[in-house]
Amino acid sequence: MAAITYKNASCIYEGSDKLAVDNLNLDIQDGEFVVLVGPSGSGKSTALRMLAGLEDIDEGSISIGGKDMTGVPSKDRDIAMVFQNYALYPNKTVAENMGFALKLRGVSAEERRKKVEEAAKVLDLTEHLDRKPAKLSGGQRQRVAMGRAIVREPQVFCMDEPLSNLDAKLRVQTRTQIAALQRRLGTTTVYVTHDQVEAMTMGDRVAVLRFGKLQQFASPNELYDRPANAFVAGFIGSPAMNLFTAEIASGGVRVGDSIFELERDQLTKLSESGLKEVTVGIRPEALEVTETGGVEVVVDLVEDLGSEAYVYTHAGTGGVELVARCNPRTAPRLADTVRLRRHPEGVVHLFHPSSGERLN
Repeated sequence: MAAITYKNASCIYEGSDKLAVDNLNLDIQDGEFVVLVGPSGSGKSTALRMLAGLEDIDEGSISIGGKDMTGVPSKDRDIAMVFQNYALYPNKTVAENMGFALKLRGVSAEERRKKVEEAAKVLDLTEHLDRKPAKLSGGQRQRVAMGRAIVREPQVFCMDEPLSNLDAKLRVQTRTQIAALQRRLGTTTVYVTHDQVEAMTMGDRVAVLRFGKLQQFASPNELYDRPANAFVAGFIGSPAMNLFTAEIASGGVRVGDSIFELERDQLTKLSESGLKEVTVGIRPEALEVTETGGVEVVVDLVEDLGSEAYVYTHAGTGGVELVARCNPRTAPRLADTVRLRRHPEGVVHLFHPSSGERLN
């Protein structure tokens, strides 16, 4: 079993007065693919390095397979690390790079070759085993780094932004391969990225961090459909969720010279809260362009993606900015004045204007 538990785990760097990771609690199941995501400085890489034994756990604990890792050296944790830079030996062949850790362990040449060939077959590297890293593409080098981790057959894979050095097309291709490979191997994996699209498409569950604190730990669908706070709501999704703070008015909230209507139960919730303002969140696909009703806006930009279009707008002078998804064939034009209203099946999210915590 390789379940991982972060229990009130904290880390602070020398000379700093702020925790890099602050009281982190995570329960990661055996065989699960978990992604740590957040902006720069959120503590995601530090949390991974704590698991790998590369950073000290100053408070709390981290356990792997039920064994407390506090004070346990990296080499004794039975983990394999895949870094942002491939860290391959340029003077060694692909096969030698993949099997080097096994050689250090004293594994026989025959056994090493067998494990390397099995991993190469999985990673489609068989024909490259005798090449050196300089003769490989970026994606192939990353697969070699993956192979080096696989042949060790560890309890846990730790991956620190392994796709950062690849171009956009290759990133999409390689992340699909990594996700499929992890499901095939069934090895518990903790993966760090700043790319929320990468996180949403790869992880069984995603932990969103900010300033060292865990904001939400849930499945991609739950993060998208029910964000715990305004930060998660704005961070998850591309384009991002529309978020604006507005005055509560009769029937909804005031946006420019219009009223953005809310449902009765939402209005009741706001009335009970005693708030005068509320932060409203609505996804671009939950808004539709209409001729009547809704909120009057001016079109600033139309982003035509072929299969769909996104209309970037603002309401009033220097007012609320809203993005709506629409049919590219019927999209409005730049500087047009149109109206936006909630799609009948669209969900409106309400957050506290100060704390950002979810209200509905």
